[in-house]
Amino acid sequence: MKKLRVVLSLMLAFVLTLSLLSGCSSATKQQQSSQSNNTTQNAKNKDFKVGLVTDVGGINDHSFNQLAYQGLEKAKNELGVTVNFIQSKQQTDYITNLTQFAQQKYNLVIAVGFLMKDAVEQVSKEFPDTKFLIIDSDITDRPNVASATFKTEQCGYLVGVMAGLMEKEKNSKLNDQNVVGVVGGMQIPPVDSYIAGFQQGVKAVNPDTKVLVSYTGNFNDPASGKQMALTQISQGADIVFHVAGQTGDGVINAAKEKNVYAIGVDADQNYMAPDTVMTSALKKVDVATFETIKNALNNDFKSGLVYFDLANDGVGYAKPIKDVPQSIVDKVNEYANKIKDGTIKVSDQVQK
Repeated sequence: MKKLRVVLSLMLAFVLTLSLLSGCSSATKQQQSSQSNNTTQNAKNKDFKVGLVTDVGGINDHSFNQLAYQGLEKAKNELGVTVNFIQSKQQTDYITNLTQFAQQKYNLVIAVGFLMKDAVEQVSKEFPDTKFLIIDSDITDRPNVASATFKTEQCGYLVGVMAGLMEKEKNSKLNDQNVVGVVGGMQIPPVDSYIAGFQQGVKAVNPDTKVLVSYTGNFNDPASGKQMALTQISQGADIVFHVAGQTGDGVINAAKEKNVYAIGVDADQNYMAPDTVMTSALKKVDVATFETIKNALNNDFKSGLVYFDLANDGVGYAKPIKDVPQSIVDKVNEYANKIKDGTIKVSDQVQK
């Protein structure tokens, strides 16, 4: 009887050991299968090539070109796609740069900026099998072109409301002249929509405020931005909003030098002058870039217009500095909700 118990114990131990070994083997096979699938997917994604062509501001413009580049880098890091970029030095580079990626069989070519519309129309026609994304323009008659457009008049309106309300405040950076300024780059629709919204936002809360508007005619000359901002400051502006790409660096520098406020554009530019840039009007080009890459990778590329606005979090404003009272922030949020629910309609046309 004792021998029988020993034999049964040994048999039970043997069965348990086999079961454990089988389970380990199954888990190992599943892990190997998962790793194999991941390796296959990563290899597939690596074969997907995305090329980005910047406008003349380049990837260090602290603005929309840099945001597009950040979206590209996110796609490389999170999706595993192969990426490359070319920085345009002048407008005559656009066609050459776009064509280079198309000729090299890139799956998706991204053109950053309204000024590339003609170049994208030409190159996309010559390379119908290549997909294109253009930022800030509208090309609707090509099955291989997606157009990301932003309702920047909405976020321009919100920072305008903030500026108009701040003009009623009293602190060392604000005078009693009730004047604000806007420095634009080139006078094109993506710039004017910001400015139009800003004008309307200021007037909605402070009708007597004077809004100065000037254009430098470029996006890559900080010196001209600084000079234009200094001129507006000399005319009484104590808040200056720039819509000028890299040229806006000079606007921020001028505001810092003269101890007044600046408002950034496209990205949160507070890091450039933390006590000076009170907020920024945000255009989430990085989101549009990443999402379009992801959709194209997943065979879900959609041509035509794609709108980004307050309702889908495609535009907005950056967290204000502590100089902006919470009561003003609350009021700005009230106006944001009114824009979202359609109570307020913001025009994209500059008031003369």
